[in-house]
Amino acid sequence: MTAIARNRRSLAALAAVAALMGALAWASVPFYDWFCRVTGFGGTTSVGEATADQDILDRTVRVRFDASLERGMPWEFRPETTATEIRIGETALAYYVAYNPTDRPVAGTASFNVYPYSAGEYFVKIECFCFQRQLLEPGETARMPVSFYVDPEIVDDIEAGSVNTITLSYTFHVADEAEALALSSAAATEPANG
Repeated sequence: MTAIARNRRSLAALAAVAALMGALAWASVPFYDWFCRVTGFGGTTSVGEATADQDILDRTVRVRFDASLERGMPWEFRPETTATEIRIGETALAYYVAYNPTDRPVAGTASFNVYPYSAGEYFVKIECFCFQRQLLEPGETARMPVSFYVDPEIVDDIEAGSVNTITLSYTFHVADEAEALALSSAAATEPANG
């Protein structure tokens, strides 16, 4: 084999390795998100629904609410209340408030987690503003609900069973500006309910 053929083969192998590494890097974000949602790793919550025959325990847990903004996100964002005490298994409703003080529409997406991380898989969201992008017009204020419960199975978990306080944290990130304008245009052309 000549030196040129060896160089071509080495170059092809390097290109294949680079392509494989790029594909793995591209796939790592959705895979990690899926892994966290399935396992509750990193404080990722579960998504579910409350049922009429769901157990509600006498034991209570304090749920704290936290809000922050990604650098560059111009909104003001806060929980309406900083904490509530609920019975385990009981469905609760909390609100966050966002305000767009700018002179342009701004769309945002909320990322979230629960602390301590061991409680993540037992913290179940039924409905949440974080499930979809939010658009605020200039000067608009939105009151955004999150409906949730703490799964009674938490009491049987060796690590999470002794948790007395759970913190639900949200961080709003700026969504794509072109998308914000498209959402704003779509909202402006929707017929009024009446």
